[in-house]
Amino acid sequence: GFEPGSSGSQASVLATSWLGTDDRRKKEPEVFQTVSDGLKKLYKSKLLPLEEHYRFHEFHSPALEDADFDNKPMVLLVGQYSTGKTSFIRYLLEQDFPGMRIGPEPTTDSFIAVMHGDIEGLVPGNALVVDPKKPFRKLNAFGNAFLNRFVCAQLPNPVLESISVIDTPGILSGEKQRISRGYDFAAVLEWFAERVDRIILLFDAHKLDISDEFSEVIRALKNHEDKIRVVLNKADQIETQQLMRVYGALMWSLGKIVNTPEVIRVYIGSFWSQPLLIPDNRKLFEAEEQDLFKDIQSLPRNAALRKLNDLIKRARLAKVHAYIISSLKKEMPSVFGKENKKKELINSLGEIYGRIEREHQISPGDFPNLKKMQEQLQAHDLNKFQPLKMKLLDSVDDMLAHDIAQLMVLVRQEETQRPNQVVKGGAFDGTLNGPFGHGYGEGAGEGIDEVEWVVARDKPMYDEIFYTLSPVNGKVTGANAKKEMVKSKLPNTVLGKIWKLADIDKDGMLDDEEFALANHLIKVKLEGHELPGELPSHLMPPNKRKIPE
Repeated sequence: GFEPGSSGSQASVLATSWLGTDDRRKKEPEVFQTVSDGLKKLYKSKLLPLEEHYRFHEFHSPALEDADFDNKPMVLLVGQYSTGKTSFIRYLLEQDFPGMRIGPEPTTDSFIAVMHGDIEGLVPGNALVVDPKKPFRKLNAFGNAFLNRFVCAQLPNPVLESISVIDTPGILSGEKQRISRGYDFAAVLEWFAERVDRIILLFDAHKLDISDEFSEVIRALKNHEDKIRVVLNKADQIETQQLMRVYGALMWSLGKIVNTPEVIRVYIGSFWSQPLLIPDNRKLFEAEEQDLFKDIQSLPRNAALRKLNDLIKRARLAKVHAYIISSLKKEMPSVFGKENKKKELINSLGEIYGRIEREHQISPGDFPNLKKMQEQLQAHDLNKFQPLKMKLLDSVDDMLAHDIAQLMVLVRQEETQRPNQVVKGGAFDGTLNGPFGHGYGEGAGEGIDEVEWVVARDKPMYDEIFYTLSPVNGKVTGANAKKEMVKSKLPNTVLGKIWKLADIDKDGMLDDEEFALANHLIKVKLEGHELPGELPSHLMPPNKRKIPE
């Protein structure tokens, strides 16, 4: 099994220290201080031994390190060149970062990890992969060709206090694709995809073509669809009708590449600080940007859950891998005909998959890519593989069945203790300032800065209707108001909400001001705006306002 100096010795020490407590352990699951502490311990004690026994790291993904569990949420940006990846980061940070170059030709030909640091500067790849505090140590497996194209840009920026961003080389189109990379680009992206919290695919609305390399990259992100969001950038450069077509074409091509039951969320906008070329869709872009910012801002809150999720995915793959490796071992002859048998087994790997699927009730989606696995097996001596060791699998099952549930509870607790953990600074603060918050002064917010009650403008018109509804003592009954309000054709649920906002003294009737307010809210809704949860103070009818003490 283990070469001297590998982590085998440490794993067996862990194993022996667990054996004594094994029976007691079944009754009371481990107690953990924090989620990331719990994940680390579980990984090392339950999953790592299985991974090492069946050489998981040589086939799928290097062992996880402490930094993988402790790190800030990371956002990975992927896109063809000149889709605006670097400008997008600049837009979020509102600051240049070291090493950035922007231009129409392929400029960013490096992976740049943009991270928080007290002093601005660049750290080269070779130094990054030996820093135990950074989650990049295992990237050294991709060799020098890659490390020479990997840097970390550090700078003191408030946005980076809660997230890190990874800028990737522009994906090339057409013939430029295969040439000159010198390392396995898709494999590096896959490595990052496993470890980041959000993958943002950028497309250029102005020239949407998805090159083969890009399709290949998107396929390499398979199994991480839940992390993918799409940004259709530079959408201000084309007319609305064209934008609709481009959006449709994008959804169509993505649907063919990414097979998910849910539609991938696409945000449309212009993510840089230049004036909009065609400002017709400003409102749409504002709303989309708000949504995208909310999505990114929620990452620190959901980071623990994401790590837990990724560990479960990994454990499921490791189990399947163990079944595959041990089945191959079982079939191998001990003495003669090894080479022929090996060929035969590799060719019939698909049937072996099918058998494992049936025997252990495993869903086909959990299996590693067949072709890739066949290629990797060529390089291995199948006789050196290990037979099935149920104890290792049981401890992973135990982890999935019991410990993970414990950690889920802890995740919820940690979330409630840190409710306000959101990304701040940079562009995230821009939309909160003055009247430029989303939808300020529109819809229910109309008239927010005015001294006059905004409803008063149309009140004479509403009053005329009011007096046809035979008011008694200056009020119309609910039944009579209803007859009038349903003429708006709004659904009852909406009208009920409007009634709740407008009947301020809750007497089940409306006076002339309340009636005017109800009609104003109907108008807001008919114009396509949302209703407020509670009545904003500027809409409060003058005769219901509290006189300041």
